[in-house]
Amino acid sequence: MTRSIMSPAKYIQGRGEIRRLHRYCTELEGKNAYIVADAFVLANYEKEISEGFQGCDVSYVLQSFAGECSRKEVQRIVEAAKESEADVIIGIGGGKTLDAAKAVGFYSRLRLIVAPTVASTDAPCSALSVLYTEDGRLDKYLPLRSNPERVVVDTELVAKAPVRLLVAGMGDALSTFYEARACRRAAKSGGRDTSAIAAYTLARACRDTLLADGAQAKQDAENGILSEAVENIIEANIYLSGIGFESGGLAAAHAIHNAMTQLEETRPILHGEKVAFGTLVHLVLEKADPTEIEEALAFCRSVGLPTTLRQLNLDAEEQSKLRLVAEASCAPHEPMSNMPFKVKPEDVLAAILEADRLGANSLTS
Repeated sequence: MTRSIMSPAKYIQGRGEIRRLHRYCTELEGKNAYIVADAFVLANYEKEISEGFQGCDVSYVLQSFAGECSRKEVQRIVEAAKESEADVIIGIGGGKTLDAAKAVGFYSRLRLIVAPTVASTDAPCSALSVLYTEDGRLDKYLPLRSNPERVVVDTELVAKAPVRLLVAGMGDALSTFYEARACRRAAKSGGRDTSAIAAYTLARACRDTLLADGAQAKQDAENGILSEAVENIIEANIYLSGIGFESGGLAAAHAIHNAMTQLEETRPILHGEKVAFGTLVHLVLEKADPTEIEEALAFCRSVGLPTTLRQLNLDAEEQSKLRLVAEASCAPHEPMSNMPFKVKPEDVLAAILEADRLGANSLTS
């Protein structure tokens, strides 16, 4: 069997890194940077970005990104970057801004630096962009030739984002180890290619870091303290989870998340919040050890992640809607097929109801 791992060429995390982007352009032998940044970043950090490039040999163009991450918008930026004679693309901001920058790097065949401003998902390290239509509907997943050359995380900036985003990132990261474990078991039993030991180890480290530091990190972030716990959780949310999911694989937790997005009621719920509940369902489907399920439940409670359907704006009594979720999660293109055993929609429905029951009981115990 072949083993593999995917990762950015270099991951950098620390205070004040937004001022040092020129260094990483120089490392990549870049002379002309085209920077795509979201409106929030420009409104609050344009001075820091600009000062970092003063007195160095790297010129730059700073472009505000306020549109949709669509093929049309990406192509417009590709043309603008070409006109500026850029040799490095830098994306600074949230998910759609980074996806746009990654797509621009792909189509223009230029080196790429991404600087996430939130730790709400594990996407910054990945070799994938999600493209949308002009009116905001999902268009396509764009696989990239490689992961970003540099992922640069300014923890001072990330720590100032809403705490709910940091917690949602923990929910997304919580699934990493359990899904990687399921994929690894399926690969071994089926004689298929699997992730490298390093990827699986990082996925395990992701879970362990969340359990050790998650609750303290949330408390510190709420109090405006950039503590070691916050630093650890930022790394877990972005890097450990990023490598763990891309090299370890996705399974039931994300299949259930994807299926839930069909329901209007869940639209206000963040990606990582839905994934957290999907992780509980995943563990129930696996018939995981009760102590492991309780550990995951306790973690979710400690940081405020959903453990019941009601917290997702759903109702256990409305089983027709839950059946839609169960059926959609088992669609051929969904990662439910990565589970190490055959999963049917009725299994998913039963697991959703059981996870909800356990979650509700844990809130009253």
